[in-house]
Amino acid sequence: MRGRRAEIEQATRTRIFAVSVLPRAGGPEYAEGLRSAVSAGIDYGLEGIERGEERAPPVPEVLLAQARLAARSGVSLDTVLRRYFAGHTLLEDFLVEEAERELDPAALKRLLRSQAAIVDRLLAAVSKAYTEEAERRPESAERRRAERIERLLDGERLDTTELGYDFDGWHLGIVASGPGAEETIAALAKSLHRRLLSVRSEEGAVWAWLGSKRKLDPGEVEGLAARELPAGLSLALGEPGEGISGWRLSHRQARAGLSVALRRGEGVVRYAGVALLASMLSDDLLVTSLRELYLEPLEREGDGEVLRKTLRAYFVADRNVSSTAAIVNVDRRTVTNRIRAVEERIGLPFDDHTVDLQMALRLAEFD
Repeated sequence: MRGRRAEIEQATRTRIFAVSVLPRAGGPEYAEGLRSAVSAGIDYGLEGIERGEERAPPVPEVLLAQARLAARSGVSLDTVLRRYFAGHTLLEDFLVEEAERELDPAALKRLLRSQAAIVDRLLAAVSKAYTEEAERRPESAERRRAERIERLLDGERLDTTELGYDFDGWHLGIVASGPGAEETIAALAKSLHRRLLSVRSEEGAVWAWLGSKRKLDPGEVEGLAARELPAGLSLALGEPGEGISGWRLSHRQARAGLSVALRRGEGVVRYAGVALLASMLSDDLLVTSLRELYLEPLEREGDGEVLRKTLRAYFVADRNVSSTAAIVNVDRRTVTNRIRAVEERIGLPFDDHTVDLQMALRLAEFD
């Protein structure tokens, strides 16, 4: 089972994401949390198989945190539990497949009973975390304000007077997740002498906009944010947008960019620099296909890192062999042979798939 872990995780992720569409409120934060929960859930299941019911580990905190996030994001408890049942069923299928080769029927039956008890314990803990979070959500003035902003983002025409923010002019959307998010954004607005609209979303991230009568320079904001960023904070910037439509678009861009920042762990991301990557990371089909088509074939003979390094240099050098050779400190013939090896392994014409290869290389950075 350990040897098939990557296969199990991919299959489980596909099954769980298919159970229900992701909530509007959760966005990239909820999706990233769900991916982390899948990984933690598989490790928990495998450890339970190894240790048995009596010595099973405690339910991982990441699973309880995701249950609380689901409650805040408007995901029903039914959907949460259906995802766990789907994941358990799939893990059990893999378990039976492997056990039938190694265990007698009686031993397999005992193993399945133990797994059922562990799953019952997991579902009880997840349900408790979800219910407690759902019950402690008071209807505050801040929550009503956040819901008004969400309705505006959804395109409703509302009176915005009470928000205290001018929706005419130019806007720059910011989404941040982590310690010090509100303070960092407030400091940015003060340093840049810009109006600020800020609200904490249901999933815990801070949504904000810097407003101005003239177009803001996102590069200036990015540089200032990077200098002042506290440890552990992920912050994403949209692109400048004018009027209410630009306000909405800049926010959507910032939220998409946050998915990249979250996977990096922390730091500042500007949408213009990661637009294709952000779209790619939101598409599991594309991510899986790029890995299988372009990354996995490079690993066949154990020299994948060398080939990836050469490819990156080749694209940086605008596909000039001599410049690439200088960058990676080899001769021109070696570079040519490596590029030829890449083409042979992927089984596709190199010149027709350079864009896909470059995106696959960027994906490899996250791996």
